[in-house]
Amino acid sequence: MENSRRTFLKIAGISALGLSAKPVLDAFALDIDMLNKKINAAPKNGALTAKRWGMVIDTRKLETEEALKPMIEVCHKIHNVPVHENKRHEIKWIWEEGFKHAFPDLEHEYVNERVEHLPFLVLCNHCKDAPCVRACPTKATFKQADGIVAMDFHRCIGCRFCMAACPYGSRSFNFRDPRPFIAEINKKYPTRMRGVVEKCNFCSERLDEGLQPACVEASNGALVFGDLENPESEVRQLLKTNYTIRRKVALGTGPSVYYIV
Repeated sequence: MENSRRTFLKIAGISALGLSAKPVLDAFALDIDMLNKKINAAPKNGALTAKRWGMVIDTRKLETEEALKPMIEVCHKIHNVPVHENKRHEIKWIWEEGFKHAFPDLEHEYVNERVEHLPFLVLCNHCKDAPCVRACPTKATFKQADGIVAMDFHRCIGCRFCMAACPYGSRSFNFRDPRPFIAEINKKYPTRMRGVVEKCNFCSERLDEGLQPACVEASNGALVFGDLENPESEVRQLLKTNYTIRRKVALGTGPSVYYIV
C-alpha cells in the first residue's frame, strides 16, 4: 500500500546520487499506467454516472449554522474524518464559512444583509481546471473522467503542493495520526495516516453503489447533485431558473459547486 510513496522517494534519492534510475523509473511508469486504467475504468453495474458531476446548494433552505450540521456530521462520520480539539490540526471535508471569507471577491459595503450574514456550506469545488491536479508530483490527486477531483491517499507523499495550489482552502493535512481521533471507524472507507492530505471526494464510493452523496441525502433538498453536462438534469434546471454564484470564478478554475442566493 505504501509502494507509490516508496517508489517516488527512491527516484528522488537515486537521482540525487547520480545513479541510474531506469529500473525505478520503469516501475513508476507502470504504477502510473495502472492509475490511468483505474481512472478510465468502466463504472460498476448500478453506479450513478455523469459526464461532469456538479452540485447546487440552495442557501434559502440553509439559513442557520444549525441547519448545516447534519450534512457536515454525516460526511465526516462516513469518511472517518478525525476530530481534533487543536484547530491547527483540524481536518475538514465540508464546513461552514461566512460570506466574506467564502466569497471575498463579491463582498462590498452594500452587500445584501441576508446574504452577508448567511452561513455558507463549503467543500472541494471539483474544479473543471483544477490547479491541485497540476501541482501534485505523484498523481495522488487526479481528475476522474466524470469530473471528480479524486485522491489516492497511498500515493500522497505529504509535500502539500496541492494545498498551496488550491485557492479555496479545501484540503487538510494530517499533522498527527488521525486514527486515535476517530470515534467510530467506518470500515467501508479507508482511514488515512500521518503526513497525508485529504479532502471531499463527492462521495465517489457511494456513487459507485448507486447512492447520492451523503450530504445531499441529509440536506432535505437543499443540496442537489447531478450532471452539469446534461441539459435535462435537475442541477441544470436549477441553474436555468435561479441566480447562482460560485467561489472565486475570476481565477478560471471552473468550480462545479453553485450557490442559489
